[in-house]
Amino acid sequence: MNPSWWDWNHAATVFPLLLQGFKITLLATVLGTLIAVVLGLVVAIIRRIAPTIIRNPVTWVVEFIRMTPLVVQLVFANLVLSPYIESTLAIGIWVLGIHYTTYMAEVYRAGIDSVAKGQWEAATALSLPVARTWRAVVIPQAIRNTLPALGNYAISMFKETPFFVVIYIPEMVRVAQTYGGDTFRYTESITLAGLIFLVASYPTSLLIRRLEKKLA
Repeated sequence: MNPSWWDWNHAATVFPLLLQGFKITLLATVLGTLIAVVLGLVVAIIRRIAPTIIRNPVTWVVEFIRMTPLVVQLVFANLVLSPYIESTLAIGIWVLGIHYTTYMAEVYRAGIDSVAKGQWEAATALSLPVARTWRAVVIPQAIRNTLPALGNYAISMFKETPFFVVIYIPEMVRVAQTYGGDTFRYTESITLAGLIFLVASYPTSLLIRRLEKKLA
């Protein structure tokens, strides 16, 4: 007999729907992470070596994005871009990726700063071109030093995909809320959505922790 607060029939009905929403959540996380990882490195390098006339505007944009909520950015971008971009999901992914670009850029900056001064001096002594110094000496060491932190931000990005609900993207939490609104049974849908988040993120967190210990 089902308890009054839980109905296994509703749980069985909503679970496949949540998995469909989870696919969108996972896609947004993977693509958003790729955007943030690549653009974050570009921003970090620009802020390190670009002339002031370029560096200052980039720094201002980075700080502006970091100081404004992701929800506000999603709503604003959707209002501005929806007449030109048909896919709301694409807008959400780019906003998520650019938002986390600002955080990953700081992680890369710390990784670049952690490269020993002697490495820079050795590259100069060997007359290595600047591009090769960055490509062969600095960036590999910086990425190695920052992998755990980048992984943690990827997990945070995964857990912030429910903010897509404000622009009506049918990710997992949106599906759970819609099902609850249609059936007046929120307990099963929201609980299962939370469990799916836990099952997906906890093993990843353990893997990143293990990687951090290995690279220490």
